[in-house]
Amino acid sequence: MVDLAKITEPLSLNRFGPKPRGPLVLELDLTEGVADDSPGDPLSQIMNRRKQQYLEVLEGIRRGARDPEVGALIVRVDARALGIAKIQELRDTVADFRATGKTAVAWADTYGEAGDGNLPYYLATAFSRIVLSPTGLVGLSGLMSRATFLKGALDKLDVKFEAGARHEYKSAINQYTQTEYTPAHREAMGRIVQSMNDQIVTAVAKSRDLTEERVRELIDTAPILAREALDAGLVDQLAYRDEVYAELTKEVRDKGEDSPEPGLQFVTRYHRKHASPPKPKFADGGEHIALISASGGITLGKSRRSPLGGAVMGSDTVCAAFRAARQDPRVRAVVFRVDSGGGSAIASDLIRRESQLTREAGKPVITTMGDVAGSGGYYVALGSDAIVAQPATITGSIGVLTGKPVLGELKKRFGITSDSVSEGAHAGMFDPEQGFSESEWERINLLLDTIYDDFVTKVAAARGRTWDEIHEVAKGRIWTGADAQERGLVDELGGVETAVRLARDKAGAGALPVRAFPRPHPLDRFRQHESSEDLASSEPQTVLSAWGPLEHLAVRMGLPVGGPLSMPGAWEVR
Repeated sequence: MVDLAKITEPLSLNRFGPKPRGPLVLELDLTEGVADDSPGDPLSQIMNRRKQQYLEVLEGIRRGARDPEVGALIVRVDARALGIAKIQELRDTVADFRATGKTAVAWADTYGEAGDGNLPYYLATAFSRIVLSPTGLVGLSGLMSRATFLKGALDKLDVKFEAGARHEYKSAINQYTQTEYTPAHREAMGRIVQSMNDQIVTAVAKSRDLTEERVRELIDTAPILAREALDAGLVDQLAYRDEVYAELTKEVRDKGEDSPEPGLQFVTRYHRKHASPPKPKFADGGEHIALISASGGITLGKSRRSPLGGAVMGSDTVCAAFRAARQDPRVRAVVFRVDSGGGSAIASDLIRRESQLTREAGKPVITTMGDVAGSGGYYVALGSDAIVAQPATITGSIGVLTGKPVLGELKKRFGITSDSVSEGAHAGMFDPEQGFSESEWERINLLLDTIYDDFVTKVAAARGRTWDEIHEVAKGRIWTGADAQERGLVDELGGVETAVRLARDKAGAGALPVRAFPRPHPLDRFRQHESSEDLASSEPQTVLSAWGPLEHLAVRMGLPVGGPLSMPGAWEVR
């Protein structure tokens, strides 16, 4: 006879009752990936529902630092989903956690295997203890940035590329017009890599109690074997996951005999559980600081995102968010988080304008930059009261470019012909069949000069400088955040926390809470919109194309898809 009591015993309701609570160990697994912001459209929210949100990770760690029930933090380090500026912000957050006297442990199976170990190890140096598996490596090998040039291949295909830029450092089109770095391109990229590498070396030396000279010596021997890393003082311990967790559990366990075992909880789960007051996502509650996040290439129209990843910053969506913040009496200030390599000059200026109007309406606006905020990504920040960047944020690139490929000869080679009819001398100005005419070049040069002059003029006005002073640090050149601050393009170094502090100071309203903005009601998507002032009419879209914002990838054979205020290439330094 079956004994139901024995079968159901493990499922006793007692297991769901209150349990003794021991110290809590917060856990973060960066191999799971981190999303920079929460998508605004329903389909993307479903696709990303289990993904860790970067800002929630930061706030969860800060909350844990203040919570007496939290005893320690343990992070499985991986930097594939994080750029160097985000890593710097996360390092600062971990440093704040440690400042409360709590232990923070970084562990990894390897800090890079066949390379790409610089950023994971850089992040790990912010922790109290660095642990590496006995067979792992420390790939602290120094930084390199490589550019690929297509001109040679285009020449073989009889494809000519005609382009113009303002000025010599505006190098986004160089991959189509050059076969190697120009002197200006090499100078700018060399300084970027040097500045970032210096920041990493300084941080490693300080955290590991080594001289910078010794760190550079170790870099030149990378990849560094586990035992070598331990002997050199780069890591504190060689251990497997079970050993790391067992040791930390023992360390944080209460002293009393009857003390329960420490609990383990993911940082984002902890943050969402303890965030107060609990409200529906669309409810904003009382007075607060609005956090407006915008990422991706800048374009006219609505922001959009592909379910497969990738975002586009649409001027309609971002401008509507600023208008809503101005009109909302509960919003006392705005923190504008930007992560973009630029795009449309017109769209960038529209966003700048709404930001400026918000500031002029008496609501402070502080822009905080992520991994990249250059060209149009810098332009949109010009309406704010202050600009905050991380030391390694790629920013600046105050310049303009345009151009097109000439595909006529390539088509002839394959027997492809075309014909056209037109009215107007410049009707085919950007047609790829043939190059620019003399009168078309006159208009292009006027366009480039006008946009560049306007860009520099607006930067000069926003930064309290003369046109000539800004021109000297502009010319299309990119800078790290640290170098940009020295040249007056950035006010303070830091991240969201720094921007929030500045916003609270300028608002003069004390420790206001920060809330993602806007938070439209879910039913807004189904009702008719009253007017263009209706915030819901500019909600982000989901792009169903598999390429998402890269749907016009073929256009990049001619131009960066975003527009004339675009930065060169894809920004990733490992």
